[in-house]
Amino acid sequence: MGLDTNGVKLLLHAKQLDVNFRKVITIGRQVLFLKEKELRSMLLQAGLGDAYKRGPFPVHSHAEPFLSLLGSEATDSLDASAYEGASLIHDLNKPLPEELFSRYSLVIDGGSLEHVFNFPTAIKNCMSLIEEGGYYIGITPANNFLGHGFYQFSPELYYRIFSEANGFEVIKMYLYRDRKGTSFYEVHDPLDLQQRVIMANSEASFLFVLAQKRVAKELFVTTPQQSDYEHIVWNNRPGGSSPGKGRKRSSKFGKIQRQMANLFRRHLRQMGDSNPAFVRKIKLDLSAGK
Repeated sequence: MGLDTNGVKLLLHAKQLDVNFRKVITIGRQVLFLKEKELRSMLLQAGLGDAYKRGPFPVHSHAEPFLSLLGSEATDSLDASAYEGASLIHDLNKPLPEELFSRYSLVIDGGSLEHVFNFPTAIKNCMSLIEEGGYYIGITPANNFLGHGFYQFSPELYYRIFSEANGFEVIKMYLYRDRKGTSFYEVHDPLDLQQRVIMANSEASFLFVLAQKRVAKELFVTTPQQSDYEHIVWNNRPGGSSPGKGRKRSSKFGKIQRQMANLFRRHLRQMGDSNPAFVRKIKLDLSAGK
């Protein structure tokens, strides 16, 4: 479990979005996997160069010193065993003790939950750790990680988990390829688009999920449902809507969307992604004060 160049860049980006790093817990003890010059360059861009210069700040070591640069006063780590020196030992397949609830301003999963068989319990545990107003960051496998863990995850899953019904809101969700110098694409909510967000490409790809706990609520009182199926239930029309189509859109909206898809189809093939209506290419700005 660790943070590579893209993972570090995304955490610095989260800092620029005013994510509260005051008290962090990582799921699994995280290690920094990047070159020193890459780390130095990103920290300078983010306005953290002076802190870096005070060092020492070794790469290929545990991430607690890096997280302290982002504002962490105390960083815990949670794992099923003590082999990497985690500060808390607990099997996420099982519910957490309530004394750990609402302790942290930020939970970071840098690539652990795909290895936990009982994912609903594991994600509920992560959500329970977060204080009101706190944040969850997940850097998790999306496409082409077959065999890496038990699961690969979809945007739909995280949009439905971090929902108003559970007291959460998704702040940002990005898709990116597992390579240096990659581009980042903001992923839209299938519920807003009224259709399934389907991504298909030929490269290993990750999702970055940033969500905030707006208000403390009992979690999963209602089991999350895929948005297009949920719509069928809402309208009490079994079989009345085809899964994936959602609510009927105006012909004008449909025409505009088709024109956009045609406009970017050639670029789409080069990207290897599925539909430009589902994502928007963005620039991650790490500049201090942004």
